[in-house]
Amino acid sequence: MFPADADGVYARISAAPGRRWFAVLALVGLGGLIVALGLSPGVAPLGRVGLIAIGAATVWVADLLRRATLGELVLDADGLRDDQGQVLARMGDIVQVERGAFALKPSNGFTLVLRQRAPRAWVPGLWWRLGRRVGIGGVVSAAQAKFMAECIAMRLAGQSPTDRSG
Repeated sequence: MFPADADGVYARISAAPGRRWFAVLALVGLGGLIVALGLSPGVAPLGRVGLIAIGAATVWVADLLRRATLGELVLDADGLRDDQGQVLARMGDIVQVERGAFALKPSNGFTLVLRQRAPRAWVPGLWWRLGRRVGIGGVVSAAQAKFMAECIAMRLAGQSPTDRSG
């Protein structure tokens, strides 16, 4: 039911344009407000420096998010990777997919539980990895994330994504 494409890819996740730009603009707006607060009269000099630094860091994270969400995540027979080739989780290392309402997961996404700890990593708006967990989601398309989570769950259940029955 879920055949791989010509490149052997079962599913792809990319940022939803509306969610992506809303997140970037919200962070830029927040950073701008914090900087403006730091420049307002009556703020102590040390507080002024701190607020301006926090505001600038927020705008920097907004730019990180903007650049990071240009890419996509790809699920193939080997596992989950980004479009640059960085492996997020190998299929053999995935133990469980968590996607329920009360699961610790990013917005519109799901969490993978791995067999062993992996190095920490974070790509704003797309994924994070902490210990044995990999969170996929943020500004991604909910439909694409649900489809990918279903493909991974089927692989874990021993079914090939191409031979799903009832």
